[in-house]
Amino acid sequence: MKVCILGNGLISLTLAKALVNQGLNVDIISSRKKYNFNKVQTLGISKSNSDFFNKNILHIKKYLWDIDEIEIYDELLQNEKILNFDNNGKRLFSVVKNYQMIKYLLSSLKKNKLLKFKKKVDINNIDKFKYKLIINCEHDNLITKKYFYKKLDKNYLGYAHTTILKHQKVIKNNTAYQIFTKLGPIAFLPISPKETSVVYSIKGKKEVDLKNLIKKYNRRYEILKIERPICFELKSLNLRKYYFKNILAFGDLLHRLHPLAGQGFNMSLRDIKVIIDLIKFKIDHGLELDENVCIEFEKKTRHKNFIFSSGIDFIYEYFNFESKVNNNIFGKSVQLLGKNKIVNNFFKKIADSGIII
Repeated sequence: MKVCILGNGLISLTLAKALVNQGLNVDIISSRKKYNFNKVQTLGISKSNSDFFNKNILHIKKYLWDIDEIEIYDELLQNEKILNFDNNGKRLFSVVKNYQMIKYLLSSLKKNKLLKFKKKVDINNIDKFKYKLIINCEHDNLITKKYFYKKLDKNYLGYAHTTILKHQKVIKNNTAYQIFTKLGPIAFLPISPKETSVVYSIKGKKEVDLKNLIKKYNRRYEILKIERPICFELKSLNLRKYYFKNILAFGDLLHRLHPLAGQGFNMSLRDIKVIIDLIKFKIDHGLELDENVCIEFEKKTRHKNFIFSSGIDFIYEYFNFESKVNNNIFGKSVQLLGKNKIVNNFFKKIADSGIII
């Protein structure tokens, strides 16, 4: 049985590797000709997702930097800590550089005889290849414009700026911290004893004095160098319909989140778990892959994805409203809530495994 994946980004490559591991033939078709390996973009992977990745997709442990504590601060409370998540010195989540993941996946896939990278394919005539399943991960191809344009989207009217700090060695650089500032949330995510990733989601204009803003909120590092940053618009979306016949939308095409919680890639990994289980069931029972895979996938994931993404949006709007009214009562209430052990553990479980219904 042959599956087609449209797109060759990180999610596409991860899904392709998961599928060939199931013994499926996979073709990757993409409108992008070359990769732009920016070296300042990172992502967080929850403990359950990194365990799944290592066991079922590809062993990436050597690229991961483990985080065992998360601290959340509020500028309106004079940078007082409002939340603290720890796991008694054990891993909560891990941080990895995007380009390292992409290169490692590409290297593994190019050695696999079950996978082919196809070029110069007219996707208007993709039916002639008679793929059992087509998984579309691209935002701007003709299939997306024709079948996957109905969505709930939101523009946060700002930009996420990301860079990497080079700093003096920190003996135990395993605590991530985030500050809700008047301009938006800034997160410091360690990736080695001498490097820390920074993601600052800033409301308003694209051009900002990022270096001085980082220095203002940096509380831990003796900075030697700040790498040239990149930025992207702050938007969220939820696709209304996940499939058309045997074509399934996937990845950021299904859901896009505000980066304050670092959950975008984690949501897609949870989606990969679901689709792999559905496909494995079909294979184990000698059934063909068809539109029913898409139907079942939507049934199992759409409501969870919508609730989860709405929760992330609520957190953003909660602290955004706090900064507008300039009242710290909101931060104080979160601080009080976070001291409850049951609530604290619940938040950790949701961040690690997503919503279980």
